[in-house]
Amino acid sequence: KIVKAGDKDLDGQLDFEEFVHYLQDHEKKLRLVFKSLDKKNDGRIDAQEIVQSLRDLGVKISEQQAEKILKSMDKNGTMTIDWNEWRDYHLLHPVENIPEIILYWKHSTIFDVGENLTVPDEFTVEERQTGMWWRHLVAGGGAGAVSRTCTAPLDRLKVLMQVHASRSNNMCIVGGFTQMIREGGPRSLWRGNGINVLKIAPESAIKFMAYEQIKRFIGTDQEMLRIHERLLAGSLAGAIAQSSIYPMEVLKTRMALRKTGQYSGMLDCAKNILSKEGMAAFYKGYIPNMLGIIPYAGIDLAVYETLKNTWLQRYAVNSADPGVFVLLACGTISSTCGQLASYPLALVRTRMQAQASVEGAPEVTMRGLFKHILKTEGAFGLYRGLAPNFMKVIPAVSISYVVYENLKMTLGVQSR
Repeated sequence: KIVKAGDKDLDGQLDFEEFVHYLQDHEKKLRLVFKSLDKKNDGRIDAQEIVQSLRDLGVKISEQQAEKILKSMDKNGTMTIDWNEWRDYHLLHPVENIPEIILYWKHSTIFDVGENLTVPDEFTVEERQTGMWWRHLVAGGGAGAVSRTCTAPLDRLKVLMQVHASRSNNMCIVGGFTQMIREGGPRSLWRGNGINVLKIAPESAIKFMAYEQIKRFIGTDQEMLRIHERLLAGSLAGAIAQSSIYPMEVLKTRMALRKTGQYSGMLDCAKNILSKEGMAAFYKGYIPNMLGIIPYAGIDLAVYETLKNTWLQRYAVNSADPGVFVLLACGTISSTCGQLASYPLALVRTRMQAQASVEGAPEVTMRGLFKHILKTEGAFGLYRGLAPNFMKVIPAVSISYVVYENLKMTLGVQSR
């Protein structure tokens, strides 16, 4: 490992210069880990600090075990480790900077692109005990509300293109906006946004609680789950949250598609659907919606982890902190890939939600809709509305990040 890490000219061995360079690099990383373990900032690490640091990472050890660890490094018998003892012991042990990597690289709910299918945030023991977790959730919810409101016109255009665009009605972006403004004025661009913002709070809360329960059910003692466990727990939590608020999803689609004067508001729309179509109408498109969660969450997580590991291997020399732009880029790319994979299911879901049952009209199934779209429009038809969907990703992620950081400061959340 040492030869691999330090061998710059790839000749399979270390010369003196490479060895010195390796030690200097390694010492910087060791200094970062030492600082993160030294909770009291007194230049020494004691048994309690080792217990606390490992507990924050989800590893529970007793004080006796921590003392054993100390004894292996403690040269002068003080039962504490100073910087020199720490460095001398670890200098020839290649270590990964786990605390810092976890600190900066949590795949967080702040990247709100309006789909809200991401895996929930994970919180450390300290964040749970101090009540910081709910402040993070409130900041994330507020950031989502602002970013969704700012990108709502693009979201409404996406819904209109998913439902109405076809080969005969080739709706473009400029034409779509013109049509919306002509039909209902500039305010009509935000139709459906109210319910889209309203559903953030219940969905986030249910998803977070379900995620915590599923983690316990999986039976892992680890605070930070492995990637396949996160995918399983996140997908199940997402499915539970989506099932709970799904009627709001149908309402959002119907409100976005409504003509001027069709409904006086959300409640009127809900009453109308209930009286004309019955309770079942609120669960139209439920199956493609559930099926879309797994490819979205799976690809989103996998791409994010791959990008994270690539960055850490290539550029993490002095710190595991990637900086704002790298994090935003990774979040945007992973989310975009996830959306691309699940988009046909999202389109079919929206079309099924939009079906206002005309008396005597046949009920279209998911398979029937897929076949109909492929037959009449080809594979391209499954990606109608993709352009405005992708246009909103970068502004949505950027706005939610900026608002999230400002709300965190207002709520007194310690920056990660």
